Amino acid sequence: MNIHHIRNATAIVEYAGKRLLIDPMLAEKGTMPPFGTGVGLPPAPREDQNNPLVSLPTAIDNIVSNIDAVIVTHLHPDHWDDAAKEALPKEIKIFAQNDEDATAIQNDGFKNVEVLQVNTIFEDIQLIKTKGEHGRGEILEHAGEVCGVIFKHSNERTLYLTGDTVWYEAVQETINAHKPEIIVANAGNNQFMVGGSLIMGKEDLYEVYKAAPDAKIIAVHMEAVNHWGLSRADLKTFINEKGITSSVLVPNDGESYSF
Repeated sequence: MNIHHIRNATAIVEYAGKRLLIDPMLAEKGTMPPFGTGVGLPPAPREDQNNPLVSLPTAIDNIVSNIDAVIVTHLHPDHWDDAAKEALPKEIKIFAQNDEDATAIQNDGFKNVEVLQVNTIFEDIQLIKTKGEHGRGEILEHAGEVCGVIFKHSNERTLYLTGDTVWYEAVQETINAHKPEIIVANAGNNQFMVGGSLIMGKEDLYEVYKAAPDAKIIAVHMEAVNHWGLSRADLKTFINEKGITSSVLVPNDGESYSF
């Protein structure tokens, strides 16, 4: 398995001989509006900065070439944007979290869209849709439905992509049920000025570590869109204080890990 972190939640996962593109946000730096009042959302930090805040670490062609399938955990524009819709071939296999998202992707012209289930098989890879909550309390009205994904194959370690979720009982249940050895956690503590965290922050990530102390945890979704709340530097300080630097990896954009 190789996990190539691109930017935000975008990654290329090479697993059991297949290349899967995860949550592609492929726009050029500064070409999308900030999350916040300008797009009908609550006030947010850095509304004076357009998204994405950083450039892609490589050319789009290098990202979309030789991809076998795409997984879109939800349709927020930092996970599925217009640049991705334009760059990807309309015949490519795309997995969506539910019928509503699948219909929207089909309406964008994509012809091979499948809804993830609790036991989806792609080639000989098992893909298991997992639950997520994109925040806590009232903010969920703005955030909407999301999912994560477990990857399983007889020749690979079990991989868990948490998706855009905070730590809560379903994440614990997923870890207990599947015992993932590699966990990619969206952990930038993104939030608006009201409503609290939309995804995991450092304390949530520590709960993931306590639930799976033998796993390698890769913290992503950091510093790429305006409403981020946890920097890489602050997370590295935290994991150092907790003595878990060997368990939690904090990749720079463009960095890869093989397991």
